[in-house]
Amino acid sequence: MLMLPLFLLIVRALHRLAIWALARSLNMPEPLVHDTGVFVVAQVQTIENRIGEVLSPMRRWRQFRSWFR
Repeated sequence: MLMLPLFLLIVRALHRLAIWALARSLNMPEPLVHDTGVFVVAQVQTIENRIGEVLSPMRRWRQFRSWFR
């Protein structure tokens, strides 16, 4: 039971270290690096949702049936 809080502590510390290192290498403030990452994740999620809708098996099936009507 004690492993989960320890694991989360380590993950948070590594996350902070990664953001700090990336911010230093890009010569940018840390909050800007973090917010940019959040924006990129949101954009990627939107694109994945659109692709998921287009490639949906039910949508493909309906489109296939409509070709033969």
